[in-house]
Amino acid sequence: MPRDRRILDAAALAFHEKGFHGVGMDELGTRAGLSGPSLYRYFSGKDEILAKLLDEAMDELLAATRPVDVDPMADLERALRHHVDFALANRPLVTLYQREVRSLVDPWAAAFTRRRRQYTRAWERLVSRARPELDAAVLAATTQGCLGLLFSVATWPDRTLAAPGVAEVIMDLVLRGMTGAGPDPGSAT
Repeated sequence: MPRDRRILDAAALAFHEKGFHGVGMDELGTRAGLSGPSLYRYFSGKDEILAKLLDEAMDELLAATRPVDVDPMADLERALRHHVDFALANRPLVTLYQREVRSLVDPWAAAFTRRRRQYTRAWERLVSRARPELDAAVLAATTQGCLGLLFSVATWPDRTLAAPGVAEVIMDLVLRGMTGAGPDPGSAT
């Protein structure tokens, strides 16, 4: 495994366990099997490491929001499935994002804020394709509510996440939220 990857993996776990401010470069080096000072050959410091971890996750999540299916509902379901699987497989990283995104400093904070807005707009486009009757306010609230539910799995108890079929339960909850918001598509009002 490349050293920069070992550093990132060690940092993700350490930041998850102790928080961004609770871990120093020496500890990150020890966890990655390197000396603290040698980490500076790969990263300028903890701020860059945090930014790289969050950017890697955002790269993957943004890629999954690109429309690929002609059927808007199938496209939404595909993107949701990817996000459910990501949230379940990367709970420490999702927790890191939820707790530590405010720890990002410039220049990384400004760039990440732009990417986060891009991500939100991409989700709103996906939801809008499947639910074109939603006005902008309901669309935004629906998107934020469902993404919040989706990424809340990072804080769910292990016993809940170990239940058989939990991914399908999450998919069902999120899909119902995405498709059940706003006016009933079949009503005349």
